[in-house]
Amino acid sequence: MAILVGIDEAGYGPLLGPLVVSATAFSIDDDLLKADHWGLLSRAVARRKKNLAGRLLITDSKKAYSRSSGITHLRRTVLASLLALDRCSRPPRRAGELLDVLKCPSAERLAEYEWYKALSDKGLGDDEDAVGIASAVLNNTLSANNMKLVNMTCRCLDVGYYNRMVSAVRNKATVLFTAVSDLINDAYQSTYDSQSDGILQIIVDRQGGRINYTRPLRRMFSGLDLKVIRQDNSLCSYELTGKSKTMRLHFVVKADERYLPVALASMTGKYVREILVDAINRYFISHCADLKPTAGYWQDGQRFIKDLHTHLPHIKYDPAKLIRQR
Repeated sequence: MAILVGIDEAGYGPLLGPLVVSATAFSIDDDLLKADHWGLLSRAVARRKKNLAGRLLITDSKKAYSRSSGITHLRRTVLASLLALDRCSRPPRRAGELLDVLKCPSAERLAEYEWYKALSDKGLGDDEDAVGIASAVLNNTLSANNMKLVNMTCRCLDVGYYNRMVSAVRNKATVLFTAVSDLINDAYQSTYDSQSDGILQIIVDRQGGRINYTRPLRRMFSGLDLKVIRQDNSLCSYELTGKSKTMRLHFVVKADERYLPVALASMTGKYVREILVDAINRYFISHCADLKPTAGYWQDGQRFIKDLHTHLPHIKYDPAKLIRQR
């Protein structure tokens, strides 16, 4: 059996709100690693909204989310998937609980923000029965293919922390790669701490034009031998070995459109980010009902900041906790 991990981010470009990097992991037969996982799991999941017929949508989060449908698909897929994990007896009911189940280690930092203080009370919806049914179908379909969802986790880089990291390294791409590296290391440690003797395969949705990861990988895994399998504009693959442990890393352009674990990670990160951006909107709109909410992206984020100066000059906030450095 192999462990197949997908890693993706949500919120790399915006002006407001956190950068969230997420990972999902599946246990899978070696000979199914290159299979069409959407096809294998077609009874439970689909990659397109059309003709879902009760199945979970698992796709690039940009296709799963829209202003009209909102977070409906993100929420249902993430909560049903979390319920499929052994550590969940029911889906999370509050935003704070969601972050706990995802083992997101930023809870103490988030508590320092006025707009995040109500997260523990923020409900996630009431359709627990529907989520439970979808999760049961997912679990049964995974089992029928000798697969299992074994982990879902995320790293939330809140704006204050993100800004401190960018100030330290002077490069937001390095900040993102640091978070990705943390999830890679987490997958490596958890896989081999559990005495697994299979190969760990990790697929990362590649950001930017970088095509050589040998230096940071050697620095992160100095005790392992590194072999370059491929390095080009579409795919960078590496094999790291040591003491009967093997890990293969693949940095793939548009991986969230091609690999189900990466798509699920993409949706997980987007769902967490949308909840946190909604918390920002709720906080400031509670002080001015006429304030138009924002998704946090660059142009509209600038509009939102101007509106705060215009409509809420009396509400004090720390810009370093709300506005990202570029």
